[in-house]
Amino acid sequence: MNLVFASNNPHKLKEVKSIVGDDYSISGLQDVGFEEDIKETADSLEGNAQIKADFVFQNVNQPCFADDTGLEVFALDMRPGVMSARYAGDNKSSWDNVKKLLHEMQTITNRKARFRTVICLILQGKHYFFEGIVEGEIATTPAGHKGFGYDPVFIPDGYQCTFADMNDAEKNQISHRARAINKMAGFLNKMKF
Repeated sequence: MNLVFASNNPHKLKEVKSIVGDDYSISGLQDVGFEEDIKETADSLEGNAQIKADFVFQNVNQPCFADDTGLEVFALDMRPGVMSARYAGDNKSSWDNVKKLLHEMQTITNRKARFRTVICLILQGKHYFFEGIVEGEIATTPAGHKGFGYDPVFIPDGYQCTFADMNDAEKNQISHRARAINKMAGFLNKMKF
């Protein structure tokens, strides 16, 4: 079965393909000739994942899934959360988001945070949701050159290094997206799709 992943992000597509392995064929939006920008207007990760999945399904009419991920920092009332990708502003870079986060946290001692991914899968006209969470804390300074987004400042529980210090295989064993994707893959295998 081929599933369309509602993303143009090459990092995320590579990550998802490596997690799913050979069980399913995964196409990105560019692979199916879909180049339209999908506005994420919901106030929750679940809502944004569903908006993207619905939009893609209506346009390509193939089984598809979409995700939305947020970094939730406990001392910041779970911000940036649903605004993680646009935390520093609509046209700002991931590095701008990281700088804003570190600036806001410079006097905060409770650095506990979590990454949360929600996936919306549309299969045979039905919606299915899967969630993956990884707990950790925010580093005081960025470290590492791998990964993307907030990876240089997120240290998962049980580790001394950031996600950006880990290779793909290490990160994919414990990441929020990996946990959500593994739940989705388990569901697909159990349902024999």
